[in-house]
Formats: sequence, structure tokens, C-alpha cells
Amino acid sequence: MSALDPREQLDRIAEYADSSVRILSSRGSLVGVPGAYGLKRWLYAHYGNRGNAVYTFVGSLLAIGLSGLCAWVFQEPLLFPSLGATAFLFFETPLAEVGTPRNAIIGHSVAILAGLASLGVFGLLGAPSVYQQGVTPARIGAVALSVALTGGVLRLLRAAHPPAGATTIIVSSGLLAKPSQIASIAVGVVIITAGSWALNRLMGIPAPIWAAPR
Repeated sequence: MSALDPREQLDRIAEYADSSVRILSSRGSLVGVPGAYGLKRWLYAHYGNRGNAVYTFVGSLLAIGLSGLCAWVFQEPLLFPSLGATAFLFFETPLAEVGTPRNAIIGHSVAILAGLASLGVFGLLGAPSVYQQGVTPARIGAVALSVALTGGVLRLLRAAHPPAGATTIIVSSGLLAKPSQIASIAVGVVIITAGSWALNRLMGIPAPIWAAPR
């Protein structure tokens, strides 16, 4: 077997570092969190992986509840489907790249821009949503392009965040595509990210402020 050239060696190292499973174990993804304290440590010490389930349940409940409360108070669409998956990642894989503030913010931001760009390419900016207009060849193209752009750009940025794939469809399908709605999506992402980070820190996970620890 021929030796790898330096560039390919670096790519393979980066590929491994990008993997969200590098801190997981067969007993549950929260088991391997180093430096856990407070409620998280107590739950696992007393109930094992059932304690992890309780931790994810409580964290997701509070984070989504906070987002929903903000949406209700301000009467803005600050809570949308892809935030559910983001919340799950924050509390299930809090130290993996996919579950960090960096990947969440970059992931959803790229998704929003990809969705808008795809609408522009297919002449759908300002058009009624797919739920009003129905499925058309242009809409199919816009949705497909937005997902492809999101995946490709996030791959280049090494900022994988699977929920971004849902966010970009929300935009490219026209469900939330007006300027005020786009702003609400961005604010919603910030709320769920900041709230989840704070909850992790309060409940016993040394969640990174921005990027995953190396």
C-alpha cells in the first residue's frame, strides 16, 4: 500500500476530527463528557444511561420552551421545526462539533443564505410558498439546490450541522422567506443556541463557548 501524501494525511486527520462520534461510547453519547458536574454527574451516577435520557429530556424541554415563550411574547416565528433537531444535538452531543454554538450558528446561517440564493436562481423571491402555490419544477429545483449548497458549503467550512438541511428547505420552500421572517429565523437560532449553552453549563456540562474542544 503506497504512503499517503501530506495533503491526504491532513484531510484524513481533519475527517476524523470532524466526526461527531469521536467522544461517544456504546453506553450513550453523554457518558464520555469529561468534566461533567452537578445534575449531569448526579443523574449518571445514580441512573446510568437512563439519567442521560432524563438530562436530554429536561434540557430539550427547557430550551424549546424558552424559544416558544419568546415566539409567543414577540409574536414572531422564532420557533420552527429544525430547532428541535438543534436542541437535541446540544443536549445529546454537547461536545461534538455538530452540537456546538459554532456549528449551529454557521450551519443555520449558511442554510438561510443558500435558501435565498436558490430562490433567486429560480425566480421565486417573493413568490407564494409551496403550500400555497403547489409543487412546481422551479420549486423542486430551488429546494434541491438549497440543500446541495448547504451541504457543500458546510463541508468546506467543516461546520456540519444536520438541522441546517431542514432550515434551508423552510426558506427555499417559501414557508419563511420574507425579510422579516428571515430575521426571525436568525434570531430564533441565536435564542436556542444561547439558551441551550446556558442550560448545559447550569446542569453540569462544560459546553464550549464557541467551538468543540480538540
